[in-house]
Amino acid sequence: MVMELLGPSLEDLFNFCSRKFSLKTVLLLADQMISRIEYIHSKNFIHRDVKPDNFLMGLGKKGNLVYIIDFGLAKKYRDARTHQHIPYRENKNLTGTARYASINTHLGIEQSRRDDLESLGYVLMYFNLGSLPWQGLKAATKRQKYERISEKKMSTPIEVLCKGYPSEFSTYLNFCRSLRFDDKPDYSYLRQLFRNLFHRQGFSYDYVFDWNMLKFGASRTAEDGERERREVDERIGGGPRAPRALPPGGNPPGGVDRIRNGPNAAASNPASRGVPQSGNRSPQAVSRAERERKVAMRLHRGAPANISSSDLTAQMGQSRIATSQVSVPFEHLGK
Repeated sequence: MVMELLGPSLEDLFNFCSRKFSLKTVLLLADQMISRIEYIHSKNFIHRDVKPDNFLMGLGKKGNLVYIIDFGLAKKYRDARTHQHIPYRENKNLTGTARYASINTHLGIEQSRRDDLESLGYVLMYFNLGSLPWQGLKAATKRQKYERISEKKMSTPIEVLCKGYPSEFSTYLNFCRSLRFDDKPDYSYLRQLFRNLFHRQGFSYDYVFDWNMLKFGASRTAEDGERERREVDERIGGGPRAPRALPPGGNPPGGVDRIRNGPNAAASNPASRGVPQSGNRSPQAVSRAERERKVAMRLHRGAPANISSSDLTAQMGQSRIATSQVSVPFEHLGK
């Protein structure tokens, strides 16, 4: 079996970006995510678990491509030869992730293509807002929690959910909720909604996502820190000193503390005069520098990056894989 190595999930990257994506990043992702779902539907299956964890970015030259994985809950919704749709049913148990499940799924109605797309609408608003109104609800049992999520979701008007964001997001969700059980969604219309918004905002299809900008910003911060360190050393030592080479991650030794504490602190600190001294950097600074180093180096050389918060480090240390048959690459992007 041929296996393809993939990068971090959109949930991992969302955490790396402090749980907020810019409008540009959301629109770049929406375009590809709609196409991935369309491709699965064209192969007679529905995914039934659309969520950020199941969309992964590629690696290396494919680092700007979105892949969809995890078909454990997928189901054939029509006959491959006749295209006969499965029958409408009720009283079904909830399948998928309650946070992103469609309202019809909460009501126990058999899922179809419309439900995958409605779930994607909630994912996009999750990226916009940072969290959804029905997150964090407490309940004694899982069933009661699902019921509370369902009640909150149904009682939250789409216009309220999308308030403060371009009307295209509410238009998208209203369109998905208006579809009948066996309707074929107009994927091109939905893509064009967001593409028109993208162009009106003056964005460029350069595929520079928020996490790319953070990586670039971390590198620039390290360079600025090294420059300030040299200036401080010149003032203290009475003349220029040979610059020390930056480590691979781009963070100067002790540079974080020098920038934070300023020239006065540097003057009273033996480490600022070239005397080695351990323990002069806070664990938080070391941890952040280490994360930035991993991002800069591992993404650069095309390996999976430990770029999420510290509690995800162990998880991200494992290889991300998906079979070539179930990971859907950019070549299948709908036009």
